[in-house]
Amino acid sequence: GRPVAWSVGPRPTAGLANSSLEAACATLAPGEAPTVHSDRGGHYRWPGWAAICERFGLVRSMSRKGRSPDNARMEGFMAALNEWMRWFREGRISQKLGWLTPDERRAALGYPVL
Repeated sequence: GRPVAWSVGPRPTAGLANSSLEAACATLAPGEAPTVHSDRGGHYRWPGWAAICERFGLVRSMSRKGRSPDNARMEGFMAALNEWMRWFREGRISQKLGWLTPDERRAALGYPVL
């Protein structure tokens, strides 16, 4: 019921998906075979992803097309994470940054604020 591994990158790719899956598999106890739930993205359907799942004995589960409620837990987690990251950049003032938010500090230094 919690994330055990993740990868971060500028865009969703098969390599990104595979690296987080392999990192998660490294946390498995011998004989453990959890269900891995994903959306229908191409990187979760390609043979490399399926091979990793097979190698570690994982049970694959995908949302049916147009049926997002079966992935509601993960969607809720991602929404909370995105909200926290926005607050961290835009709302959290820091004494180390001269009582500015990270975005304000970046702008003051002439860096782009994304």
